[in-house]
Amino acid sequence: MNAFDAYLHTILTEGGVEAQRRGSPTVEAQHLLLAVAAQEGTAPQRILASVGLDHQAIRAALDRELDHSLNAVGVSRSSFDLPRPSTRLKRSSKMGETCRLAIERGFASVSRKKDLRPASVLLGILQAEVGTVPRALALAGVDRAELLTRLESVIANDGIE
Repeated sequence: MNAFDAYLHTILTEGGVEAQRRGSPTVEAQHLLLAVAAQEGTAPQRILASVGLDHQAIRAALDRELDHSLNAVGVSRSSFDLPRPSTRLKRSSKMGETCRLAIERGFASVSRKKDLRPASVLLGILQAEVGTVPRALALAGVDRAELLTRLESVIANDGIE
């Protein structure tokens, strides 16, 4: 297994853990983003941190996005006594559509598999124009286009391990 394959395996596995922690039956792009942010010392984690997006900030942004989406249809989480998701981890979660699309976009960003880097995963996540991740980033005050430009610049300069 090469370095990228090992990284992708880790992100998918940790994304599954994040999905279960948040009570989701599937691994989605937001869970991958949380997993990327949790991989201390990696270039994608550093790029996210450079705009104030550490693991905790992304989690908070995702919570704000959920509240905002629920409020749009007249529902407030605080009005309900909802149980917390189980902390007991089950078998691995299935890959959801936004996860699959993020991985596909990351792979499509290079012409050869050997050119894939950990940043390719983050690129695929951030390229989504609609969905939970772009809404959460907007609510967090992050300029997604600027973040993408920064990431693409680092990739183009081959500054990603």
